[in-house]
Amino acid sequence: MEKEYLASAEEVLEAQSTSADQGLTAAEAQKRLASVGPNKLDEEEKTPLWKRFFEQMADPMVIMLLVAAAISVITGFIQGEPEWADAVIILSVVILNSVLGVVQEAKSEQALEALQEMSAAQSKVIRDGKMSHMPSSELVPGDVVLLEAGDSVPADCRVLESASMKIEEAALTGESVPVEKHADAIALAAEADDVPLGDRKNMCYMGSTVVYGRGRAVVVGTGMNTEMGKIATALTQAKKELTPLQMKLNELSGILTKLVLAICVIIFAVDIVRHFGELGSNPAMMLDTFMVAVSLAVAAIPEGLVAVVTIVLSMGVTKMSKRQAIIRKMTAVETLGCTQIICSDKTGTLTQNKMTVVKHELAAPEEKFLAGMALCSDAEWDEDKGEAVGEPTECALVNDAAKAGMTGLKAEHPRVGEAPFDSGRKMMSVVVETLDGEFEQFTKGAPDVVIGLCTHVYENGQIVELTEARRSEILAANKAMADQALRVLALANRTYTEAPTDFTPEALEHDLVFCGLSGMIDPVRPEVTAAIVEAKEAGIRPVMITGDHIDTAVAIAKDLGIVTDASQAITGAELDKISDEDFKTRVTEISVYARVQPEHKARIVDAWKSLGNIVAMTGDGVNDAPSIKRADIGVGMGITGTDVTKNVADMVLADDNFATIIHAVEEGRRIYDNIRKVIQFLLSANIAEVLSVFVATLIGFTIFQPVQLLWINLITDSLPALALGMEEAEGDVMKRKPRNASDGVFAGGMGLDIAFQGIIITLLVLASFFAGVYFDMGYIDIADMIAGTADAEGVTMAFITLSMVEIFHSFNMRSRRASIFTMKTQNKWLWGAAVLALALTVVPVEVDVLANVFGFMPLPPHALLTALGLALLIIPIMEVYKAIMRGIEKNKA
Repeated sequence: MEKEYLASAEEVLEAQSTSADQGLTAAEAQKRLASVGPNKLDEEEKTPLWKRFFEQMADPMVIMLLVAAAISVITGFIQGEPEWADAVIILSVVILNSVLGVVQEAKSEQALEALQEMSAAQSKVIRDGKMSHMPSSELVPGDVVLLEAGDSVPADCRVLESASMKIEEAALTGESVPVEKHADAIALAAEADDVPLGDRKNMCYMGSTVVYGRGRAVVVGTGMNTEMGKIATALTQAKKELTPLQMKLNELSGILTKLVLAICVIIFAVDIVRHFGELGSNPAMMLDTFMVAVSLAVAAIPEGLVAVVTIVLSMGVTKMSKRQAIIRKMTAVETLGCTQIICSDKTGTLTQNKMTVVKHELAAPEEKFLAGMALCSDAEWDEDKGEAVGEPTECALVNDAAKAGMTGLKAEHPRVGEAPFDSGRKMMSVVVETLDGEFEQFTKGAPDVVIGLCTHVYENGQIVELTEARRSEILAANKAMADQALRVLALANRTYTEAPTDFTPEALEHDLVFCGLSGMIDPVRPEVTAAIVEAKEAGIRPVMITGDHIDTAVAIAKDLGIVTDASQAITGAELDKISDEDFKTRVTEISVYARVQPEHKARIVDAWKSLGNIVAMTGDGVNDAPSIKRADIGVGMGITGTDVTKNVADMVLADDNFATIIHAVEEGRRIYDNIRKVIQFLLSANIAEVLSVFVATLIGFTIFQPVQLLWINLITDSLPALALGMEEAEGDVMKRKPRNASDGVFAGGMGLDIAFQGIIITLLVLASFFAGVYFDMGYIDIADMIAGTADAEGVTMAFITLSMVEIFHSFNMRSRRASIFTMKTQNKWLWGAAVLALALTVVPVEVDVLANVFGFMPLPPHALLTALGLALLIIPIMEVYKAIMRGIEKNKA
């Protein structure tokens, strides 16, 4: 039906063929899902595969190479000797590179899509009469959903029940003030054709957010059939964004491109000048020179660097997701390695979030107390599971009553009104109907607050006035329970002969009768203690933030090793009395914040950031969103977190576990280390290629042909680089201090490392070339080399040395400073890349047909061994270099 807001709730339910209590059956829901499709907005159309392929070939350098190959073929036809080999090989390599690029891009997209699916919004839905969590995309018209503060409204819905539910609809109406919802039909004003969107107070719409209270609603529109769908022709929000690291690499590629092009121009100009007199009789010479210059540019520019980094990032993100850390923003991977402060919620993150009542301090009769605690909660008893479902603290109270045989309390005592829990009031109140037809109010919350509202107390089954002496005894009992690291809740009640007409907190919460205290504990997660130790060793300071009593917080923080005494803890009330300037000087002394409000978190983040620290902040409630967004790394809770919190977070913990954050930091450091290794490897290899050709050209001989350079580039760029990206974390990765966020990719002397390695590889390649000339001719004559009559064996040996030295060098790059002989793990991917690269290097040399195409000659055993031996020298040379650098860096430290 249209305009559900004009109809009653019963009429809407009838029109949708559903029930407020039972919802849809699973079978009917599947049938409707097949009919109307998933509850998603239309996505941006993906780029076709053929277009992606040609986009990979659109690089200016690749186009120049293809043009050069075409000119080569045309010139051959003009001269009557068409030469297809070079053109075919160049075309094959270009196509292969494009295919690899498309495959890499597709893998990256698949990884990101999988992560988006994992972090997809969930909804609480009534199906077959039971509440279950399911992806919001599976909702269909007729589904009955449960909403509470912090939830994003998953579809357009007609409100069936509202317990002070307020929804923020600014995304649709522009009205920033939350709208209080109700379930009544809206009357159409005289002479009005419709009700404005902002006045439809019995509707809630996709894209809006519940900020207060709770409610129940029936879905009436999904996907593009929602108000949000009407104004969204396509989902364009999820555009690709480069991370800061990728942007730096793009800038680096641009600089290198200009440098290489300059070198190519010089090479081309030098050769033209040198052979100017021969150009008339041999015009093909200019083409050969042009081909060398262009292919050198294609080989030397690390055009695959950004693609490889993207793959390494996406593979690392996928690995993180398997360890329960879902990365929503790629920038988080880089920032994780810099994290210095982790501000963590206690409940569910440092602890198990499985509250269990272990102690009572009773005033009222036990049966009344247990029943009151269970009734004053939103947790429900699940007969099938044999336990309560809902918020952990409230589940503990319902489970506590169930132990005494009270499992059907809510059916026996229906709720007639309530003042929902509010973090400002720190309590909630419900009014239920008793078996004798009267009404009883139960108020549950923080002991200090609830006790302050009490004027009477139960004493031996009778209600008596609450004296100051008795109040002091109750507060002392509360303190004693809190000292045992128990979370303590107080219960008070009030009776009515008639149901109240006003359920506001002001009307209900006064002149109460104290019933007792309930002490419960949320055990520390067993793995968190070790994670705290690991965090400290990694130079990361853990900070606990909780709404619990300060005594409870300090007791648990001591057990975890976060603090040593109570002087390192502070309450939210005490924090309010400290100015921002004073707090900046004191923040380093505080590791536990108790009884805090969500807004305090933003102050804590700002104070740490003002000291130049990189801060991670966890949160689960809707009010945590500002502080999570303000932190360098916002961490949302996957289990207890609200949709709003997850949407603004950089990372979501699928298991709500602090130890997962530390695992993610370790993985972030590993990924960043590996990316730097990949950069160092590729740039040192490319510098060597450029220098080898540049030196040879300046002297006057050709060391490599275009197809040879392209083949080396294909082998040495993709395989070892990707294999290095899979390197396991080095043993000391969590023993180091966090890296400085402002450090560039060349920080720590990496620029010097790259230059040194590039020069050494160049010298080894040139040495191999001259050795080949000597083996072939028995002497070295530069004049003959310039004439091009004595370099076949030299070129072949130089090719093998350059190819293999880069493979061997990739093993050096497993660690920038540690000896490869002391590393305790092996990189099987790197070994596989090395074997494959060796085969791809030797085959075109030893197979006659390919050798003729590439311009190689079969090498005698001594020449082959010499080429491999020179390549292998890179390992001892780098071992010596690393040892020297370790000594220098140790002395500096």
